[in-house]
Amino acid sequence: MSEQDAVQEGISLNDLILTVKIIDTCTKRGAFEGGEMATVGQLRNKLETFVKVNAPPEEETSEETSEE
Repeated sequence: MSEQDAVQEGISLNDLILTVKIIDTCTKRGAFEGGEMATVGQLRNKLETFVKVNAPPEEETSEETSEE
């Protein structure tokens, strides 16, 4: 397969959300050593912040729309 035939896929916000969840699961299971935790934690927090800043606004709930 040539480079021209390769399908280029992007990274979505859902991919980043999943990555944060994977980091959380690995942490709970003790997959990281103490010296690695700061670096892993910094990356996790950066990803989580990026997702929060770039997530589309949530739709109004029926409760909010009924108040108007």
